[in-house]
Amino acid sequence: MKSIKIKLKYLIMGVVIIAFLTTMISNLWSAYRINTDALTYNTLETNEVYAQKLATTANNYIHDTFTTLQFTANYIAARMDDDEILMNEANRLRTQNNMFNSVAIADAEGTVIAVSPPSLEVKGVTLDSVGAQEAIEKKIPLISKPFEAVTGRLVIFISYPIFSSTGDYLGFVGGTIYIKEQNMFYSLLGQHYYDDGSYVFVVDGDGKIIYHKDASRLEDVVMDNPVVKAVTSGKQGSQSVVNSKGIDMLAGYSPISVANWGVIVQRPTEAALAPAGELVKRLASIAFPFVLVAFIIVLWLAVRIAKPLQQMATLTEQSMETRNVDELKDVSEWYFETYQLKSVLVTSLSMLHGQVSFFQKESTTDPLTGLTNRRTMDRYLKKWTEESNPYALLIIDLDHFKSINDTYGHSVGDEVLKYLAAKMKEYARAEDICCRYGGEEFIMLLPNTNAEQAFEIAEALRQDLMATISPCGRAVTMSGGIAEYPKNGSLPAQIIEEADQSLYKAKQAGRNQVQIASVYRK
Repeated sequence: MKSIKIKLKYLIMGVVIIAFLTTMISNLWSAYRINTDALTYNTLETNEVYAQKLATTANNYIHDTFTTLQFTANYIAARMDDDEILMNEANRLRTQNNMFNSVAIADAEGTVIAVSPPSLEVKGVTLDSVGAQEAIEKKIPLISKPFEAVTGRLVIFISYPIFSSTGDYLGFVGGTIYIKEQNMFYSLLGQHYYDDGSYVFVVDGDGKIIYHKDASRLEDVVMDNPVVKAVTSGKQGSQSVVNSKGIDMLAGYSPISVANWGVIVQRPTEAALAPAGELVKRLASIAFPFVLVAFIIVLWLAVRIAKPLQQMATLTEQSMETRNVDELKDVSEWYFETYQLKSVLVTSLSMLHGQVSFFQKESTTDPLTGLTNRRTMDRYLKKWTEESNPYALLIIDLDHFKSINDTYGHSVGDEVLKYLAAKMKEYARAEDICCRYGGEEFIMLLPNTNAEQAFEIAEALRQDLMATISPCGRAVTMSGGIAEYPKNGSLPAQIIEEADQSLYKAKQAGRNQVQIASVYRK
């Protein structure tokens, strides 16, 4: 029986079809992987920076609270018999900053001598709760673990000891945070989760949840979560994790050291990577008409072409693997059909490869501001440091940016961030690199520049911002910190740390100013 041979034109068509589809799928998959890697990295970095900022805010808030309690303890030490003064102080502590849900002042035996609000009706009651007994026993400023108070509520107790001028222990003043009611966590963290499933939660040193947007999760012990294990051991970082509901999350975490708590910021991996899928769909929709046209042309030419088509089919498959169309351009074009097909193939493949290059470029920039992202910034710093090229680093932070978001909304806040990015580009030189570091923090990399030259650029930018109306309807101000390589360190992390410390000094000095590492400037 004579075997059926497939005609050459069908073989050619089959090879070309496979080459086209495989090339397009390969390029689309490469583009998708590049974007998912970039999005994963950026989300982890953003969540870690965000968790660190929330932890720093909470630390500062608790430090301020201890300072306030210390003031009250010192003030009432000589007035423990004056009920009116004690009651006034209790009311002031409870109402002045909404830190506490209730405030109590107790004597050395733990008997309540003043309470706010009075409706609690515990005055004269001797407290035997875990928090009160720990305060009496240790006689030091402390934050208790969650416990059930005499009122039946689940609380955290923050207390400060009262000593007389001769050093005798007189009792303590303390405030409670009602874990299952509106409390300081809602003020600090309550607006920091999004509709895409992202959220913030806080755990104590035993891994017990003491703040969560889902109130039913309060008191859950989640120590089996690797992120919780890390943050309760005092570590800061970010990683991919599966939460207790089996959802893949990208988490950043940072300890609240003063309270032995930890804050975790999580975003569903699916939500974080969704833009990559949308971009690939857009690429496919753009590429499809070109591929379709090329495919029709191939079918029409396959009937009349033999050897040149075989060469082109082979080279097309090779181009799929090597992303090189130079050899395809060298195919003999001694007749018009060969020339036409070759042109279509070169155009189609070049277009697909160009789109992949476009995706690679997109993965190096911040999607909101268009500035260089942190990942690319790290590459520049590493390269310059390895080559011993001197540079200055300016870190910029918008003053009171949270109030802009709270007052005008996040969309206006985003416009303000884009406005700052545009201003940075105006003052940047051709060789300078403007980066978004995270949140409202930005960085300018200034190659072959010393700290004094960087200060002049930063001052010009600061004064322009102060004199210009921003998208929120008023001028915004910035604080800045400058460090110089190699003067302030031999590693990029050291330069960033020195610049960040200078930024902190600028904020502490009143904001709306720029300071240089180890050098004070007004």
